[in-house]
Formats: sequence, C-alpha cells, structure tokens
Amino acid sequence: MRGLLSRLAVRATSRVHIPSRMMGSTTTQVLYALTVATSPKRPVPEDAALKSHHAASGFRNPWDSWRDVNFASLLEVVWRRITGKANVPDAKSPGIKVRKPEFLTTRNHSKLRATWLGHACYHVEFPSGLRVLFDPVLEEHCGPYNLLGPKRFTEAPCKPEDIPVIDAVVISHNHYDHLSYHTVSALAKKHSNCHFFVPLGNKQWFERCGIEKVTELDWWDECDVTLSPSSQEGTKVEAAGEANSSTADIKARFSCLPCQHVSARTPFDRNKTLWCSWAIESEGSKVYFAGDTGYRPVPKLPEGEDDHDSKYDFPVCPAFKQVGEYRGPFDLGLIPIGAYAPRYVWSSAHGDPHDAVSIFKDTKCKKALGIHWGTWVLTEEDVLEPPQKLKTALRRFGLPETGVFDTVDIGESREFDTE
Repeated sequence: MRGLLSRLAVRATSRVHIPSRMMGSTTTQVLYALTVATSPKRPVPEDAALKSHHAASGFRNPWDSWRDVNFASLLEVVWRRITGKANVPDAKSPGIKVRKPEFLTTRNHSKLRATWLGHACYHVEFPSGLRVLFDPVLEEHCGPYNLLGPKRFTEAPCKPEDIPVIDAVVISHNHYDHLSYHTVSALAKKHSNCHFFVPLGNKQWFERCGIEKVTELDWWDECDVTLSPSSQEGTKVEAAGEANSSTADIKARFSCLPCQHVSARTPFDRNKTLWCSWAIESEGSKVYFAGDTGYRPVPKLPEGEDDHDSKYDFPVCPAFKQVGEYRGPFDLGLIPIGAYAPRYVWSSAHGDPHDAVSIFKDTKCKKALGIHWGTWVLTEEDVLEPPQKLKTALRRFGLPETGVFDTVDIGESREFDTE
C-alpha cells in the first residue's frame, strides 16, 4: 500500500477567510480544521485485491478493452496530418459561449451545484457546504511552462484566485490538460486551506512544487474528510441564516476508482504514476468524476463505418459497471465526451459520446454533464461535434436529448436535486 495508512493520518488546520457578505453580517472569519483519515472498509470487487493494474515499473490497464496508445499510434496521427488525411478542426469561431462564473456566496444551499470552467475542470458546490474543484487547468496552453502545447480557442472563464472557496482539489492524472503547475500553485497560494487528492505516484510532484497538503490513493482506496469549524478570537461564528454551515462539521468521503487511460508528463515517465476516476460523497450527495478515460478498443474500419453498429462486439472496460455496483448510484456524473478522432487511434484512451452514455449507464448516474471538450484542439473531430453526437447517442439509448446528460456553456452553473 506504499505507506498509505501512514500518509492518510494527516491533520491540517486551515484558515478560510470569508467576507461578511458571504457569511452574514456578524461573521468575518471562520477557522476550519481539515482532517483526512482512512475510511472504514466497504465492499470492493473480487479482482480489486489482485492489484493487476500495478506493473513492475509503474501501472497498466489490466483489461481486454485496452489497446496501447504508443509511439507508433502518435506517428500515425502525424502522418495523417502530413498526407492531408486528417480533419483539421476550425477553432477560429467555435460558437461556444464563455460566461463569467457566478459562485455561491454562502455554504448554505439546498442543491448540488456544478460550474464548468472548461475542458475537464468543474467546480462543485455540495449542499453540505463542501467545495471541490476537479482537474483545474486555467491557463492558456496545456503544456510545459504555459508556452508549449495546444492553445485555448475559448478563454478561461476565470482565474484561480477568482474562485472564492475551495476545500479540495481532485486530480485524475498528470497529463498537461488535467494537471497544471501554474494553476495548482496559484490555487495553493490563494487557498491555504485547500487539500489535494491525487492517484498513486503523484504526491512527490506536488511536494516538489511546494504543496504539502496532498493525499494519494490507489484504486478502490477511500478516505474520510471532516471540515470542523471553530471560533477565532474576536470572531462570531454563528451568523444569521448561516448557523448550519458555520457551526456544523462538513463530512465527505473521497473514493479513488479505476478508469482506462495512461499517464506521462515527459517522454521518459510514461505510466509511472496512476490515473483514476473519483467519487465524492458528502452528506447525502454523490458525484462521480470520470476524469479522462476510454471504454473499448476500435480497430481501423472502412471510412464512414459506424463502430457502434450492433454487428460489432468490441470488449468494453468492466471497471465502470463495478463502480456503479459498488459505489453508485450517483446524483451527478462528470463524463468525458471529446478528443476521440480518429477512433482507431484514440478509442482505448478517450471515449466518444456514445461511450460516454454507456459509462453514464454503467456507473448508475442519475444526471450527467459532459467534460473534456470545447477548450483545446487535441484530436481531429470538429469542436462542436461532441455535443451534437451526444444527442444522437442519447436517442439511440432511448434517453431524452436534454435534461439527463447535458452540455453547458463555459462558466455556466447547473443545479441538481439530491436525496
């Protein structure tokens, strides 16, 4: 377990400075003690104990649904571009709206609320008062030094320091479009209370960046988080209309779960660190974050062929049904719908909208929002194709085109009822 138990015995005391307009006229500051502890063990799949995703020098995808995206695959992508066979998406006028996010001004809110900040980044406000940020990358380039790599074709809707409250940052893996040095450093500086949750092998990178409040987990590992408010000298904690949010503990459980992908930040560290999906439960609300994942391997087919035709029976990743069975159902799923073309190159690592609906159903999500599109040109599909194909996929599954699995504008918030 790589010293997991000892690493989880972490207690960090954090100050959350909340202006009086956010917490009522009598409250100026709240002191939170953040505790991360091992969770009581819950049932897991029988194959979880095998740790078959662990390899001699890193990690692997242990399923028949995986076909490696290797150097030869990447050369194929380059060759398609050189020979003119590749579709080159037009991102000059993408037609994707960018709004200024409106974050809640209180921790007291009866609904689950999710705000899309572009690509895979969502800010989720739980009815319990918990505030979680997923895979934040808010700079212009997704690449080293914010200079290399694809450039945004839609603006970031805000800066890291514009987000008023963040209790936890959750990272799915270390690719540059999901983990940004500049963004996480700015978040750690602005939000001293913030704790980072990462898959195995990533904690050392954060520590090198000067970020110490980090917990790393393996697939199916869980930890319990408690945010305990206490009064500070000269500060009244109870505020009119805010008693529940300012005097009661906020409790949550963070679950690291499998998905099908790879990791690397350089040509020399491929699969040295783990990738994952996440489940966050907080006092009756449950969110599933799929991160970045494939679903099934699609071989090279004749041009124009539908790889979702019933005549094809490609193996699918079993992890998502296990997630649904052992950790579902979820009130909300954040599921990737983009970066999938050409399918024979990317399908193992990046699902398309049809795969996304399959993941939605497998994981037993009640509602979902699409991620991993609309921000950088990473693959060959047109920039507006993912939401269009999502509606087609929903029809094929007999689901409504809107209201169940939607896409939103960048910066837009959606609210969801929870039990």
